[in-house]
Amino acid sequence: MRHLFAAILLLPAALLAQTPQRLTLAEAEALWRDHNRELQLARTAVSGAEADVLTAGQLPNPQVSLNITQISPWSGYGAGPWKDKKMDNVLRLDQLVERGGKRDLRIKGADARLDASRFDLDDTGRQQLLALQQTYFDLHLAQEKRRLAGDLAANYDKSLDTGRIRLKAGDISQVELARLQIDKSRADNDARQAQADLEQAQVALAYLLGREREAAQLVAADNWPPLGDAPVKRSDLEQRPDVAAARLRVAAAEAARDLAKAQKTRDVTLGVQYEHNMQNEPTNSYGFGVSVPLFIFHEYEGDIARTEADLAAARLLYERTLAQAVGSADQAVSALRSAEERLRRLEAGLLADAERVAKAAELAYSRGAMNLMDLLDARRTLRQIQIETATARADYAKALAAWRLQADYGKTK
Repeated sequence: MRHLFAAILLLPAALLAQTPQRLTLAEAEALWRDHNRELQLARTAVSGAEADVLTAGQLPNPQVSLNITQISPWSGYGAGPWKDKKMDNVLRLDQLVERGGKRDLRIKGADARLDASRFDLDDTGRQQLLALQQTYFDLHLAQEKRRLAGDLAANYDKSLDTGRIRLKAGDISQVELARLQIDKSRADNDARQAQADLEQAQVALAYLLGREREAAQLVAADNWPPLGDAPVKRSDLEQRPDVAAARLRVAAAEAARDLAKAQKTRDVTLGVQYEHNMQNEPTNSYGFGVSVPLFIFHEYEGDIARTEADLAAARLLYERTLAQAVGSADQAVSALRSAEERLRRLEAGLLADAERVAKAAELAYSRGAMNLMDLLDARRTLRQIQIETATARADYAKALAAWRLQADYGKTK
């Protein structure tokens, strides 16, 4: 009885877990923005760069030292409190003073790297948003293929039932019925494969949304985007996040090069000290000191050469990133135009013609006016055109999403 009661209590939760989650693309994007792991990692990189800016602007900490000298165990330390011991106590404070604008150059480089990391976040958002939209349309396509495969399998079930009746009536031969059974088995296999493809598409979308445990319930609810005019104008690629980030890393590399050269300007360490001497008569004295490095063995030639090489590499990476952006933008426009033309041809009449021919073939076969082979050929043709049309709609939707992200970069919040 207790087990039955527990099962009744858990039943609503089980039914809720199996309820399909119909997501529009806008709803999927909202979940993605809050839960996508790649975005979260990119945000932590920005936080790290902000900490680097704070570190770059900090002044060197002073150093304090306490030295005890002239300790003589043979003559004794002396009696009384610490201040009466026969030792020389030296308290010293040293402060490094940076010269050559090193702190400003560190801040300049850190600021450039911070801005670059922010553009990296935007670029990660751009790429992940494209992945999300394309995965969403892949799920939409998988749902469409699963529906088409299920309809075809159900159609073969009806045809096989009709075929058995006609076999008993002597209208068809055993060979024709066997052909129907073979095609039905193929349709069942296609339906099972379509289900497997659907499950894989659900898993892929669930990962991007951070909803892996709910993958089996995800359903793409949006319609296919309508056809529109293909773009002809390229956007300003200098503002694309990956190009902007590469440009800022050139500025950061220039600051690092200048900082390496600034090391040739000697820093100065200033020190003051207080000395309490108890060896003879108690005396107190004060002093100060200045120290500078001696460039005897090197003058940071290696550091400077390294930063020069890093700067050259940053400039080449910027040029490569810009060239790749130009190529990807042109490819996006070309792919969108191609997908649009293909979809227009299919929707302009080819799909309707295939549906009309298949419907007429079904009617003719049911009345004995068409043989089985012609019917099966009409079904295969219709299925091929339907799948090709669904694939063309998905290709157009994904090409449109890719082009829009080339034209409108936006900001990842």
